[in-house]
Amino acid sequence: MNQDKFANEESDSRVIDEFVPAALAGQRVDRIVSLVADIPRAAAASLIEAGAVILDGVAVKAGKLKATEGQHLKVELALLPKKQLPMAEPNINVEIVYEDADILVINKHAGIVVHPGAGNPTGTLVNAILAKYPDIANVGDPFRPGVVHRLDAGTTGLMMMARTSRAYESLVDALSRRLVTRRYLALVWGHMSAASGVIDAPLGRDQRDPTKMAVLSDGKVARTTYEVRQAFNVPVDCSLIECGLETGRTHQIRVHLATLGHSVVGDVVYGGARSVLSSPRPMLHATSLSFTHPVSGKEMKFSVDLPSDFAAVLAKCSQRVD
Repeated sequence: MNQDKFANEESDSRVIDEFVPAALAGQRVDRIVSLVADIPRAAAASLIEAGAVILDGVAVKAGKLKATEGQHLKVELALLPKKQLPMAEPNINVEIVYEDADILVINKHAGIVVHPGAGNPTGTLVNAILAKYPDIANVGDPFRPGVVHRLDAGTTGLMMMARTSRAYESLVDALSRRLVTRRYLALVWGHMSAASGVIDAPLGRDQRDPTKMAVLSDGKVARTTYEVRQAFNVPVDCSLIECGLETGRTHQIRVHLATLGHSVVGDVVYGGARSVLSSPRPMLHATSLSFTHPVSGKEMKFSVDLPSDFAAVLAKCSQRVD
């Protein structure tokens, strides 16, 4: 069964309209809604109470109802009660790289989640942005206003947000048409078999752990390019590589590299945590971003240096010549 939209990080997700994948069969509906919509469990419960969760054409009355594989799930996120929408939190530090009346470009720091979701109801980038730019509350998805693409909590670097509905629609369209260039630096275990290449492997929700993603034959198309920047053998074989996204699926770079046997250093979820080279988080950084401005048409290009924690781990690596 196709699980496409359950694994997409860059779609306009105000309406979830999909089929329950095998990975979530037998789960409570409130948990399924929380996972697939990436919202807190309490918000999922509120949507059920509001009659916004439809399973096989029938409004779900209780979150404890268990779904089966293949059932048609529809969730109207626009019906989320206002009390469940993100609130402004002014005490969260955010580094703004660029801003104008239509867009923001942010250098996201490690540890901050982009928007409220399961396990992270507050303290997110969206909460911080709402404090500084309250009008963003009306842009795009009501639960992740202004967000057109995301970075994982442990990933640092550049991401863009929309300040107006016009900019939002344009940027979402540009992402879907692959007109946005995003480059990442990753420190990975081992040495790549080729100096450069393309990883073309479809992604969907892991059948054993629905909080993770995996390569699946019936998953969503996912393509990652890579190029080796440096190879090291001290203190262990590892490589600094530059990755490009041709698609933008959840955890895409991390899963693709792990599938090749080259997990990102520090990635505890996908097998990248090893004591020989300790790391506080996955060593993955969105280093450059380029796109056409959604209103002016100007070409926008941004780049940021490695954060200090990534630089410190990288400084431990060297190439010994025997």
